[in-house]
Amino acid sequence: MSHFMPDLSSPTPRQKPLEVARDTYVIRALTPSVGGSWTNLNAMVIRGAEPIAVDAGMGTHRDSWFEDLFSLVDPEELRWIFLTHLDCDHSGNLVETLERCPNARVISSRGESFRVNASMGVPFERMRLLDDGGVFEIAGRKLQSLRPPVYDSPYTRGLFDHATRVYYASDAFCAPIPGDPVDWVEEIAPDLWAEGMARFHYSSLCPWVALADRALFRAEVERLGALGMEAIVSGHSPVIRGASVGQALELLARLPDAVPAPLDFA
Repeated sequence: MSHFMPDLSSPTPRQKPLEVARDTYVIRALTPSVGGSWTNLNAMVIRGAEPIAVDAGMGTHRDSWFEDLFSLVDPEELRWIFLTHLDCDHSGNLVETLERCPNARVISSRGESFRVNASMGVPFERMRLLDDGGVFEIAGRKLQSLRPPVYDSPYTRGLFDHATRVYYASDAFCAPIPGDPVDWVEEIAPDLWAEGMARFHYSSLCPWVALADRALFRAEVERLGALGMEAIVSGHSPVIRGASVGQALELLARLPDAVPAPLDFA
């Protein structure tokens, strides 16, 4: 295995919001990760008549999260926060965002809503429930809650925007950046992308995928691919777009047989 060795003695690089489609921006942060690589900590904002944040970042990046969020949408105008799941790197700034954005409500799966209420004190009155396959329309824009094929919480839901064909995949499609930070996944060498994607899924997200029925798992990936996505925003990867979308789907479909070799830290 190649060593991923960015210079971790330097300050963590700052990545500004990245426009990935009309009115659609990725809020990004970076953290050092396995093998000396960088890992993205992404969220997303869809602007429009009723702006929506998708996930709420990690508390360790609170200042930059709010700087970036409010550079894209006024606190009074944010109406929705689509929460993919409750892990701290997706919900770390949720409570403060609700405090600073008085008109915002959380969109959560039914099962996750009880944990959001119990662990974060978010009242059910500030939640809207949307389960897998459910459609949410705002100002003529059709958004759909769709569970990704891989996850570390069964409550996880992704979000597909039918207008831009952008899919926010939560933890799925995670892959480290083996070098200087980049915006797009095609800026990573293909072999390092494939290796890193397999390693992240097995080490951090879904080691259970090795036990999955191959045909059933591939069918689940193909169900997602049938959406005709033009871009995939993972919580932990540079943005996947264009020809890389099909490549990412194939890498995901092959995961059950892509068990990576152990890391060599010598």
